[in-house]
Parts: sequence; C-alpha cells; structure tokens
Amino acid sequence: MYQDNELIIRPIEQKDLPRLWELIYKEEDPLWKQWDAPYFELVPISYERFLERKNKWIDQEDRWVIEVNHSVMGTVSYYWEHKASLWLEMGIGIFDPEYWSGGYGTKALRLWINHLFNTLPLERVGFTTWSGNERMMRVGEKLGMKLEGRLRKCRYYNGKFYDSIRMGLLREEWENLTDFHK
Repeated sequence: MYQDNELIIRPIEQKDLPRLWELIYKEEDPLWKQWDAPYFELVPISYERFLERKNKWIDQEDRWVIEVNHSVMGTVSYYWEHKASLWLEMGIGIFDPEYWSGGYGTKALRLWINHLFNTLPLERVGFTTWSGNERMMRVGEKLGMKLEGRLRKCRYYNGKFYDSIRMGLLREEWENLTDFHK
C-alpha cells in the first residue's frame, strides 16, 4: 500500500469487486470510456460473469485500486510489452468523474511509479495514450515523462483521426525529481 494524504493505492480485495464492476462494466457507455481508448469497444458484463474472473483482480501485482477517502474510484495497472527486456507499460483508469481534474491521477501515478521502481528491476516506465486525452498527456508531463513517440493519425474516433502518444520516464530521471520520488 502507498498513500498520499487521502489517496491510497493498494492491491484489490474481495470487498472492492462490487464497486469495480459498477464503475467499469455495469453501464453500456460509461463516461470514462470517452477518454480511455474510446476506439476500443467496452462490452458490459453482468456482476456474476465479472465474479467468474475475480482471480484476475484480487491480490494481483499488476492491477491495484485507487481509493480516496475510503471510496474506490479507479485503478492503476501495468503490463509487459516485452518481459524479457523488462519493458513495462503502465496505465490508470479514474472511472468516477467526480475525481477528474482534481490531481488524483497525478498522485496515483506518482505512487505507482514509486512502487514499480521500488519493486521491479526497471530502467523505464511508460504509457500509451491518444492525442484526444489531453489530461493524460499533462499528467505525464507533470511527472517528468518525455514524449517518446507519436504515431500520427492512427486512432479513428467519432469521425476524426487522432495520434497515438507514447510517454516514458527513466529510473535516473525519476530519482532526480526529488519532488516526486520518495
């Protein structure tokens, strides 16, 4: 568990599953999906079907909940782009719009980056987003990340083409940012 004032990131527990299902899979067209890769379809599922996959959520190293004032509002995660070379990509989902634009994403990713660098032998962490998600790009900049790649006009959404954006941060850059790393 890592904490920054009222915000906590921690492994997912059984008690978190109803709230996560409600935030992610209950609705057919949740508001958060407009920002989180909206060009990929999200299929709502029943709570019972969600529970069939609970072992992919509970106590996993690669996905934790974000909790603010004892309320689950999102998740942080990572996946291996190429595990043999320790190339890891991370992500964040703040599913409850009440917590958008309040600095929670920056705080949660700062804690997650600390966790990743403290527990894994990484030289770099990064994420991929799209040019329609300006808030995510700003979070990356606030955390000291660099624009590492831009694939132009490869994401089509609502009749418009957007760029795919890849941002990254090296361990030595993170360690030099004394405001962020602890």
